[in-house]
Amino acid sequence: MVSRARLLRAVQAPARHLTNSGSTSTSTSTRCGRIVAAGIAPASTPFPSTTPTAASSATVTSQRCLSTTAQRPLFARPTPVRGAKLTAETYPELKRDDRFARVTPEDVAFFRDLLGEDAAVICGVDGAGDAAASDLEPFNEDWMHKYQGQTRLVLRPASTEHASGILRYCNERMLAVVPQGGNTGLVGGSVPVFDEIVVSMARMNRIHSFDDASGTLVLDAGCVLEVADQFLAERGHIFPLDLGAKGSCHVGGNVATNAGGLRLLRYGSLHGSVLGMEAVLPDGTVMDDLCTLRKNNTGYDLKQLLIGAEGTIGIITKLAVQCPQRSPAVNVAFFGIESYEKAQRAFREAKAQLSEILSAFELMDAKSQQLVHAVRGEKRPLEGDHPFYCLIETSGSNGDHDYEKLEKFLEDVMTNDVVADGVVAQDATQIKSLWGWRESVPECIGHWGGVYKYDVSIPLADMYSIVDDVKARVDEAGLLGDTDEFPVLGVIGYGHMGDSNLHLNIAVRRYDKAVERVLEPYVYEWIEKRKGSISAEHGLGLAKKPYIKYSRNDTMLGLMKQIKNLYDPNGIMNPYKYI
Repeated sequence: MVSRARLLRAVQAPARHLTNSGSTSTSTSTRCGRIVAAGIAPASTPFPSTTPTAASSATVTSQRCLSTTAQRPLFARPTPVRGAKLTAETYPELKRDDRFARVTPEDVAFFRDLLGEDAAVICGVDGAGDAAASDLEPFNEDWMHKYQGQTRLVLRPASTEHASGILRYCNERMLAVVPQGGNTGLVGGSVPVFDEIVVSMARMNRIHSFDDASGTLVLDAGCVLEVADQFLAERGHIFPLDLGAKGSCHVGGNVATNAGGLRLLRYGSLHGSVLGMEAVLPDGTVMDDLCTLRKNNTGYDLKQLLIGAEGTIGIITKLAVQCPQRSPAVNVAFFGIESYEKAQRAFREAKAQLSEILSAFELMDAKSQQLVHAVRGEKRPLEGDHPFYCLIETSGSNGDHDYEKLEKFLEDVMTNDVVADGVVAQDATQIKSLWGWRESVPECIGHWGGVYKYDVSIPLADMYSIVDDVKARVDEAGLLGDTDEFPVLGVIGYGHMGDSNLHLNIAVRRYDKAVERVLEPYVYEWIEKRKGSISAEHGLGLAKKPYIKYSRNDTMLGLMKQIKNLYDPNGIMNPYKYI
């Protein structure tokens, strides 16, 4: 096996052109030279500097190279986003449930006495508090500025006992409740519709224990995902979930929505990672199932009902999570690909050749990267435009072994014209930069005014064709264009190719009912015909409640409603949403 120094010299050597015969050389230096010729080039201009965490620096080997090229932004800088309209105005067919009581000063006095600290209650109820609308806005409005509720009371419990007391009282008084984590959801599930009380879990943010032998982490539901992952990184482990919103989202919210994220290909879903759970049911009962064992085959696994239930049958308060060992060797490659068919070929080859070290395979189309570039204004990883881009991550225990496998994979896909161009990160800073071109897509594409988001699962062969069909439909309706008279500025597809999970996003200058009529129910009918799912990982919330029939039959819906009625007969938990 060649030394790392020799590998690095070979990658940084002048490019050798491929021979006409396309013959393969067995020497390491020639192989790396051919990769350079095909597009895996040495860094000519570094990415803008970002400072990696100490943990990430310690876990990443530095044997990669990276090239960047400046390009002119294709769109004007985005204008400031306006606040959302009230959800009740946007959806006038929604009516407040008359069964629910309205919050009174007496209710507020009870909650102040229960929670103690002034900071635990944010109140704008007449005669009971003086919180300004700006104090309540972060809890009323989602980050996409699409949904806005009308709560006048936010409660911030600091313990399970607090949460239990809140729900017991609300259930008796018929006060509707919306559990809220980091409020990073995409379907309106974490904000009120009318005047429901928001129960924010932000103060329940303790990490209770970690067993480095078993990898079991016990923590509060209000812990921020990135904080939990950094805690684990210091102990050589990794949280089995990664999201672009990791700096804001709470692990309780992640579990309540059964978030999938960037690591599902490697570590599976939260249904498997969550070992135990503590939750408060709508009547205040504490469900203590905080088991830390991987095997516990004693009766119904009730915690599974709350994973993905979006706060409709209880509030998750604590979790026990199985956390894998953090891989000491991480590689990230970023490719330009000329067709979706070739992207599928690249994925098949990655599974076959990288197998046990493959940890992510992300797909992005050209439009998504153009919009990210327009917002960020940074140099792009590759020269020129390509119809598709793929980001591949490998993670393993042996840097030499993993890089050799990646090198052979790169040579194969380039020699066989599967990949047109590409770069490989050299260090932790460049890994973070490459991931940034994928992780910043959701936020960047909404900067012109808003975005309609469809998080869907579709059989891999048909996965991207929905983007072309929706774009054609929006264009035919006269809604797509480059000037402000057109509400739609782009139809984008990106997502987790390893999970057959596409994020179909329609970037808009403003939310418009004409756009919604073109999109819905067309998108859901399209998915139903191909036996897909209308929600892969973002949940149902308010946005998809009317369309669940496109993925679930009447029998399944009936069983779900029975569960809802059993646990929450008064219907106080996150009403108007889900089912």
